[in-house]
Amino acid sequence: MHQFLEATYLKTATQAGISETENLEIVKLLTKEAIANNYKLLMIRAKYICEVKQALRMAKAPTLIGTVIGFHEGTSSVSQKLAEAETAIHLGADELDFVLNYKAFKEGNFQLVDQEIIACTQNCIEKKSVIKWIIETAAFTNEEIVVISQRIRDIVLKHFSIASVKNVYVKSSTGFYKTVPPIPNGATLENMRLIIAHARPLKVKAAGGVKTFEMAKKMLALGVDRIGTSSAKEIVKNEINEIK
Repeated sequence: MHQFLEATYLKTATQAGISETENLEIVKLLTKEAIANNYKLLMIRAKYICEVKQALRMAKAPTLIGTVIGFHEGTSSVSQKLAEAETAIHLGADELDFVLNYKAFKEGNFQLVDQEIIACTQNCIEKKSVIKWIIETAAFTNEEIVVISQRIRDIVLKHFSIASVKNVYVKSSTGFYKTVPPIPNGATLENMRLIIAHARPLKVKAAGGVKTFEMAKKMLALGVDRIGTSSAKEIVKNEINEIK
């Protein structure tokens, strides 16, 4: 299980209601946890990449580092997203999770969405960085999830070599989108089925609301390739207890 997990902490100090020093301590603790549990990846804000990379290097840990681009609204321009990506790669990020401009998609501005997908995907492929497109499923109807998953797939297959497809994902959610309870703001089994069915052969990441070992197991059984979660420690702990 641990090799499918991306342990995630993306709150700013302001969002968490704590000091910057306290926020950094949370990132450091998560880094230690990732090293101990051999997680696939740590998903953090770009400002923490250098410190985390040094800690992973010192521990000789294979855990990768990911960060987010255009987070969390996705409305920044293509040029802004490319600049943000360049900075993150320079800092040492292995994988970049881009928030798709889903508002532009919903407004019918498909030209902007297509331009973004092509330009940012090309940049990551050239830099040998994995790219994940966050479509923000909570903002979409099921029909829109199908259409955007197919659109990303078709654009990638049209413009890039089949060899590069292994480095492109479609991802469900930021986890920050505001919904009215009990409507989930992240990955559900239903929307992940839709993404898997319509994004393949691209890879798929479930993120947002995957908090238990049971749900993680169900996601993997569906066929997701990665799980982004702030509950990685709890998931691994319950996996160990089940094995026992």
